[in-house]
Amino acid sequence: MTAGPTRVDAHVKVLDERVVERARQSGVDTLVYAPHFTRLPEIRERAERFSTEAVTVVPAREVFTGDWGNRRHLLAVGLDDPVPDFITFEAALAEFERQGAAVLAPHPEFMNVSLTRAEVGAYRDRIDAVETYNAKLFGRHNDRGRRIAEAFDIPTFGSSYAHLDGTVGAAWTEFEGDVRGEDALVTALKERRPRSVVRQGDPATRLRRLVEFVHLGYENSWGKIDRLLLSGMEATHPRHIAYDGRFDDVSVY
Repeated sequence: MTAGPTRVDAHVKVLDERVVERARQSGVDTLVYAPHFTRLPEIRERAERFSTEAVTVVPAREVFTGDWGNRRHLLAVGLDDPVPDFITFEAALAEFERQGAAVLAPHPEFMNVSLTRAEVGAYRDRIDAVETYNAKLFGRHNDRGRRIAEAFDIPTFGSSYAHLDGTVGAAWTEFEGDVRGEDALVTALKERRPRSVVRQGDPATRLRRLVEFVHLGYENSWGKIDRLLLSGMEATHPRHIAYDGRFDDVSVY
């Protein structure tokens, strides 16, 4: 356990031995692992498998609320029960609150996948933190997040948002004191514990960020086509058999 501040990379999409080792070398204590279209039990299993004495992996879900054309991403930390994608925004929030999860707004106002400034303002009492630095994005995108957090007096967080293992360590959220572990992190987020957002600006990191942004183009072109047309029903689709019909009435598809 760490005695001083805790460095938390609050959102990564990849997880293996290389990712954990890179986090350790960067001084990151905790990785919040929230891959797309992956059910919570699988996320939890991988988080436990790859956690080490030096780096704790916390399971989380970035839920796609709404439909593909107008989806709003919400990052939930501290879920006990699975929550699917493609349900209404209000239904997702209600489920997070029922489970006592911390609710984070990643990459606000980015493309058509994020909460807008107006939406963050309207739900400010139900959002525990707003992302103000995302290593996958550029300055103008992150500046918008910072201005939104300041305007509505909502705590901040930063992350590498790594979809590629080399980006881990590019940014993190540094909390005062020891917040390692899922319960401790959820408490720190919901209680709005003091923290700072730290980013790396060396040439190698800037290059990796550019590679990540190019990768984003793939995700939103061929990757999206693959999801929509070729892959069939996602494991996190609300009408998947795994959810036993619990979300049928709030499904958007």
